[in-house]
Amino acid sequence: MRQNNSLSSSLESFIDEDLIWAEIDKATDPDPVLVREILAKARERKGLSPFEAAVLLKNTDKELDNELFSAAIEVKKGIYGNRLVLFAPLYITNECDNQCSYCGFNAKNKELTRRTLTSKEIADEVTVLEDLGHKRLLLVYGEHPKLDAEWIAQTVRDVYNVTSRKSGEIRRVNINCAPLDVEGFKTLNEVGIGTYQCFHETYHRETYEKVHTAGNKSDYLWRLHTMHRAQEAGIDDVGMGVLFGLFDPVFEVMGLLYHALQLEKDCGVGPHTISFPRLEPALGSEIAFNPPYLSSDHDFKKIVSVLRLVFPYAGLILTTRESSELRAELLEVGVTQLSAGSRTYPGAYSDPEFDRPDVQQFCVGDSRSLDEVIQSIVSEHGYIPSWCTACYRLGRTGKHFMDLAKTGFIQKFCLPNGLLTFKEYLEDYGSDETKIIGEEFLRQEIEKYTDPKRKKLVEDRLARMEKGERDLYI
Repeated sequence: MRQNNSLSSSLESFIDEDLIWAEIDKATDPDPVLVREILAKARERKGLSPFEAAVLLKNTDKELDNELFSAAIEVKKGIYGNRLVLFAPLYITNECDNQCSYCGFNAKNKELTRRTLTSKEIADEVTVLEDLGHKRLLLVYGEHPKLDAEWIAQTVRDVYNVTSRKSGEIRRVNINCAPLDVEGFKTLNEVGIGTYQCFHETYHRETYEKVHTAGNKSDYLWRLHTMHRAQEAGIDDVGMGVLFGLFDPVFEVMGLLYHALQLEKDCGVGPHTISFPRLEPALGSEIAFNPPYLSSDHDFKKIVSVLRLVFPYAGLILTTRESSELRAELLEVGVTQLSAGSRTYPGAYSDPEFDRPDVQQFCVGDSRSLDEVIQSIVSEHGYIPSWCTACYRLGRTGKHFMDLAKTGFIQKFCLPNGLLTFKEYLEDYGSDETKIIGEEFLRQEIEKYTDPKRKKLVEDRLARMEKGERDLYI
């Protein structure tokens, strides 16, 4: 882990702010004909340019916004079908040396109770999560000198070593930690992490330096080149994101796109996932209670829709920062991965209390349990809850995954594998009500298969699962 600013001295920014502002000016008050031309191009699932993204975001015609929402769900379902990946965040530590004005983990926040989980406490948390039915976790860390790559790697081993009393173990561990050097990323890659996440927060450099006042995170360029170092170390699934509310959202979407284009140019593959959290109230943070660039729910829905069209094959991740009502809306414009039953502080899942502002990073907007979320997405939205990890264990990651996705691979393999993981959940974890809803849903999904061989393949595996087999996939 970097301890000084010297390592960024030879790095350059590939975010051209003058170019971004020029394109935003050009996109202001766009002609409806141009908007519809861009939407037609987006439906081809080949992505959009930064300027085209700006045009869609700068449009103020509500009728055209509705056409944008329709295009987004068309692209999403054309690629992903009705599959929705579920996961939970697991906070390992809230100790942090950085001074980020929007975050409850700010090193200057003396009101926050600091805690770093031991190996035993990690195992306790994972046991609770496994017993709820989770198979995919995102481990979250603050940045502190004592929390180096070797220590992070050990926490990953701690998670993978836990086997629950029901149907097994965590099968995919993603990481959200501070930027490392190449050797540090190699250490994480060796213990089998999934996606490495790191959000740039804001691409506007003046704002970035204003809200990151001290600590390693204050180095804009070191963080900007994080994904390049991760790719160099062999981690080919990386997740990018912006914290909306710190600066102009159109600028941020364009910065995110230019970042992705640079990564694809230099490393051969862009981001596997995109995240788009909004500022939420956090202990000790005035800016978190009063975001300088607050987006309305309608504008936020536009942001998510444009991200789906810009990054057609990337996973779009929605957290529990947002309310259950808004989350339901955003499912219908592009979201493909959803956190559920989340708690945002170390030791949270073993804690009998829930609302703990003295220890959490931010306030949670959707406090429903995993089972409640599953009932909703199945009965109200018709989505297949999926915990599938087959691709990662079979080496279908990075550019290999993206190439396969563009050939219809997701529909052919990911949808049936999602059904199998849902069956596993119903057998081992689902409430009685969810089992009734879920079994009928499975029956209806199987009836949609027109290929008799594929239908029989899935039915045979479902029958094997009823007899006790687990972790089956195609």
